[in-house]
Amino acid sequence: MSVEYAIIVKNKTRLESLIERFNTKAQAKFYIERLGGNFDDYEAEHEVFHFSLNNVQTQLSKVVKYKIVERNFMPSFIFSEKNVIIVIGQDGLVANTAKYSKGIPIVAVNPDKQRYDGLLLPFDASDFIAGVESVIANQFDSKTMGFAEAKLNDGQRLLAFNDLFIGASSHVSARYKISYGAKTEEQSSSGLIVSTPAGSTGWLSSIFNMAYGVTNMFEKNLKPKRPKIKDNELLFAVREPFQSMRTQIGITTGVIKPQNRLTIESLMPLNGIIFSDGIEADFLRFNSGSVATIGIAPETANLVLK
Repeated sequence: MSVEYAIIVKNKTRLESLIERFNTKAQAKFYIERLGGNFDDYEAEHEVFHFSLNNVQTQLSKVVKYKIVERNFMPSFIFSEKNVIIVIGQDGLVANTAKYSKGIPIVAVNPDKQRYDGLLLPFDASDFIAGVESVIANQFDSKTMGFAEAKLNDGQRLLAFNDLFIGASSHVSARYKISYGAKTEEQSSSGLIVSTPAGSTGWLSSIFNMAYGVTNMFEKNLKPKRPKIKDNELLFAVREPFQSMRTQIGITTGVIKPQNRLTIESLMPLNGIIFSDGIEADFLRFNSGSVATIGIAPETANLVLK
């Protein structure tokens, strides 16, 4: 492939967001310290991130021209086949960028290994350039990763790299009719999580942790396991389903495969929502009359490996 531009995708640091909110660094510091917070941690995180970002820019400028794009512009940014994408930030930024990448190679950089787990960040500022050069030479190893898809009966759709949430936008019970396999029932719950293999170490794992924690009160020597999903599968889990005269709990979890989808019909007149990868601003309205079909999307992401 012919690479003309590298696109660096970044997010604001917590310190930058605070300064944006309070106008000055001094006012932000006063606010945090007045509430007993550790402002030094915000400054340290900011400094380490920008040290890594400057390092990335310096090395990249010797190899290829580049542009910097902030995360909040991702939904409207159009990537070209002549781009290589460098994501520098947390795992969630990789997930959010991947949805708009159109299969263009992504070199994911961990800017702070002491702070971020980096499950989706194989590179750091010291070795990422090898990944970029391999893409330019078209001799790179990569992992193809799939998306979950929520498609509404009006044609709208939403992709998720990690997970989808289907439920109510506030802390009230979600009401819906769920169909999986040969079963259909009305439910009241805290909503559903649909996870991809990439997201199985995130939100879905916290649901497993809760289930194991509660069960351990009654079952001894139970060994917790992280959820495992195959590359062409999704796993859904219903959060806190409530049984009543009208609502059932017969469908609480299941595996979604290419030939086996999940259907959910909203019974909520207001505040029904579907969002992806923890970004509540990236959502579909899911109110009465809406029917969502959850399955595996045809799109894929292309993550460059070391």
